[in-house]
Amino acid sequence: MDLLNTLVDKGLRRELPTREEALAVLATSDDDLLEVVAAAGKVRRQWFGRRVKLNYLVNLKSGLCPEDCSYCSQRLGSKAEILKYTWLKPDEASKAAAAGVAGGAKRVCLVASGRGPTDRDVDRVSETIEAIKERHEAVEVCACLGLLSDGQADRLRSAGADAYNHNLNTSEGTYGDITTTHTYADRVETVQQAQAAGLSACSGLIAGMGESDADLVDVVFSLRELDPDSVPVNFLIPFEGTPLAKEWNLTPQRCLRILAMVRFLCPDVEVRLAGGREVHLRSMQPLALHLVNSIFLGDYLTSEGQAGQADLDMIADAGFEVEGAGTTTLPAHRAQAGGGCGSHDGGCSPCGDAPTEAASEPSEIPAARTDLVAVRRRGAGTDLAPNA
Repeated sequence: MDLLNTLVDKGLRRELPTREEALAVLATSDDDLLEVVAAAGKVRRQWFGRRVKLNYLVNLKSGLCPEDCSYCSQRLGSKAEILKYTWLKPDEASKAAAAGVAGGAKRVCLVASGRGPTDRDVDRVSETIEAIKERHEAVEVCACLGLLSDGQADRLRSAGADAYNHNLNTSEGTYGDITTTHTYADRVETVQQAQAAGLSACSGLIAGMGESDADLVDVVFSLRELDPDSVPVNFLIPFEGTPLAKEWNLTPQRCLRILAMVRFLCPDVEVRLAGGREVHLRSMQPLALHLVNSIFLGDYLTSEGQAGQADLDMIADAGFEVEGAGTTTLPAHRAQAGGGCGSHDGGCSPCGDAPTEAASEPSEIPAARTDLVAVRRRGAGTDLAPNA
């Protein structure tokens, strides 16, 4: 397929595909799926070999959020029966993080619900970072605390944070349909504040919220311009009790096409398979390892993932290996430059026109697998052992 040959060549040169090419990936048929995965897999292996980076989430404060993000089980007015608790103490969070590190996680992600941290919250998280680093000096720590105020990113960096996560989630054009209590521009500004403080930027998207192919391409092009070091790709978990509870729009095949599109657009970036993989990819998760080079180990913020040992077995069985603590994740040219999307000559500006119609009819959506959504009842905030 000429399209895939072109995209592989561009990916190996770190050259940005056109918008039309990105849309064409999403429009490929299920008959061509393995060819798409194989092509994007060549790009993935060029920059990351067969390594898989493991990340572990610690939910520092669950629920009770004043924001109205429609996809979130912790949102204002959510009826989802999730765990709700206020801030974990530093020793509690450090203990939870230790379980992930013992399971092979190279990065610990500290997440707290809310619009953004107060200065006292930054103090709390700083103490937690210091407690984790005392026990695990080499572990990467990423904070995800919402919108940042002036100076807070610098304080987190001084406390030992390595990275900051704040996702764009969806395209600028549709953001107002998903969230009204803050803006798309607010999110962009927070990522830029993190970058200015010397933190590695982590910013990605959520697919499956009823968006169009054009929306998906738009948000990934925006991420290219923002230039994060890692791009997590989440697939919506439609929690009962949230506005998007009925949005079951994804098939395993579509998830793989989305991941392939992201890989072609961000060839040398850490692309992370994040929330919703067990729900939507199901038995096809191993194929996704040919596209991404990073996953979360075990559970998520408010939902349960598959057993940590099952993740490790999946990686080994698929012929991949867990990335060691002493290995630099990003390719040398990005690590030396302090990160970025690895833009080539033409930079990160979108180009090309959208096709006027899809190349193939969309696949029929099978019956929703609501039975696969499991609310987290173990780990941080409970008396039960975490899944790692």
